This record gives sequence, structure tokens and C-alpha cells, in this order.
Amino acid sequence: MTLQLAAGLAAALGLPQSLPSAPAGPATALGIEDSRFTLNGRAVFLLGISYYGGLGAPENLLRQDLDDMQRHGFNWLRVWATWKTDAEDVSAVDAAGAPRGPYLGRLQRLVAECDRRGLVVDVSLTRGKVPAGPVSAGCLPDLASHRRAVATLVGALGSHRNWYLDLANERDVKDARHVPPSELRTLREDVRRLDPRRLVTASWGGHDPEAAEVREALATIGLDFIAPHRPRSPRSPSQTEAITRQLLATIKESGRAAPVHYQEPFRRGYAAWEPAAEDFLADLRGAVAGGAAGWCLHNGSQRGAPGNQPGRSFDLRTRRLFDQLDAEEREVVSAAAAAASKTARSP
Repeated sequence: MTLQLAAGLAAALGLPQSLPSAPAGPATALGIEDSRFTLNGRAVFLLGISYYGGLGAPENLLRQDLDDMQRHGFNWLRVWATWKTDAEDVSAVDAAGAPRGPYLGRLQRLVAECDRRGLVVDVSLTRGKVPAGPVSAGCLPDLASHRRAVATLVGALGSHRNWYLDLANERDVKDARHVPPSELRTLREDVRRLDPRRLVTASWGGHDPEAAEVREALATIGLDFIAPHRPRSPRSPSQTEAITRQLLATIKESGRAAPVHYQEPFRRGYAAWEPAAEDFLADLRGAVAGGAAGWCLHNGSQRGAPGNQPGRSFDLRTRRLFDQLDAEEREVVSAAAAAASKTARSP
């Protein structure tokens, strides 16, 4: 039924009718119970890792990375359906929101493999400006292309229950990423018509949301959970527990229950502050102690280094993620699962 609905909306939006079909046989069902995520009905903390350019990873390296994620207790990863670097465009949809091969097929296979393994996938979209010239990918320039992209992804991945959709990464930043709440509501309603059970968020960028923003996200836009991208500073890890409690209190005061999910905290290689392993682990402990439902070991390219290398999750075409992490990040990988499980959680 989901594929039929997606095809109908695709036709209305002018998409080709030959959307790739999604493999059947879902094994992993992501859900929400109060302020927690669930997997197959059991409450779970989502311990994740950035894997943004995953659609560019060769299959053998991808499987090795997934093996290492599971071996270290990670149970979700964040992949972008609109990812373009100077080196390569690995977007699953083009700038009109239509299917883009071979990368939509790679996204299908990634989600299916994670479904089989019991892993959750965050599939993220972003709004942005399209360079002059032929239609390219890497971003969605307007609401029409954004709606087509949503229909494309739901149609291609709808049989799997192990993924959620970030409608628009850092959608409140006042640059090309900005997506107004009214447009987010339209996109959310599209997903609801196509796939009523699909979990949806739309992330904030670089700040702790005010109470009015939280209420707008849940009540007006209709998001299932909130995904704040907190400020990236040396003070941030010590603030995360209190901020999380404050966000959950705001949600409760609004008459709702919804998870707080940290899908993109600070990272190494971003600015002058290079967080150490203990900074990451303190942030994780604060998130769990404050009652957050998920946390991510964010990683990306090394700004200012030759070729911005290592690219980490931003460039996975020739080197797998776990071979690009530095010593501090590898320490976090080894300790994260224990840090999460040993922290007393408070709803």
C-alpha cells in the first residue's frame, strides 16, 4: 500500500513511475514509547555514528564498517540522501527530487542490510542552492523538489521499518538550508499520507531550542521527536544533562511525550577546539543521564588539512570509516557502549 501511495504522489509531483522497488521482509521495527525509542517493541538507547557519505562506500568496506559498529555496541548510523563533496556526488535523489542511480539503489541495499542486522538508519535531506548548469544533486532547492525527494525515498524504502527521516538538516539556519515551518508541515503531511507509521524529525542547527520552538516542532509541524544540534564549544559537554532535562520538561509541559535525540553533536576537525575522547564521553554520559533517547559519535573531514583529510564519514569512497578515525575517536568507539549502559537514566 505504501508503494502505491508513493507512486500516486510521485505522479502528482511529476516523478517517473519507475521508482526502484524496495526489498521485502523487514526484520527491525523502530518505534517510540513516551520519551524513548524502541526496537521491536523493546526500549533502547540509540548509540550511533555519522556515516554521511555512506552511499559512496564500496560494499566490502561498508560491511566491514557495519561489523565494527555492531562489535562496539553501536545500533544506528546517519546517512544523507543528498550528499555532495568536491570529489563526488553520492546523492540518492537529484536536485529535482527524482531517483538518482546508482545511489538510490545503494541506499536501498544499505537500509536492507541494516534491517537484517538490527541497525537503525537516519536518512537525512537538506535544502540548498543548486549551482548553475545542468541539474545536479547534493541539495534540494525548493519545496517542490523537496516533496518529490520525500516521495522518492518513501517509495523506495517504505517496506523497511528500521529507518527514520530527517526532513531537513539544520532547517532553521538562516541560509540556503532554511525551510520554513509551513513547508515542513507540508512535507510531514506528505510522509503521513504515504506511510503513517514512519518516524520523522527535522533538525535544528547550532543552538538549544527555545520552548516555543519545541512546541512548534511537535504540535504545529507534527514531528515525532526533536533533534537539536547543540552548540560546539568546550562548555557543551558539561551542559548536556541539564539541557536535556530542560527540553524534556518543556515537552511534558506541552502535554506531549517525545524523545530528545542528539544526532549531530560536536566533532573533531571542525574548528579550533579539538574535543578529546573524554569530552565525547562526558557529552554521552550527560545525554543519557538527562534522559535523551539517542546520541551520535559525530565525525567529518579535517578542515585545514591537505585535501581536508581524513574525510572520515564525509568521504568513504576508498577508505572505510573505522580506518580514518583518529586515536581520540577510537577511544570513544571502544568506551561508548559501556559509558551509555553504566549511566543512570532519568526519564
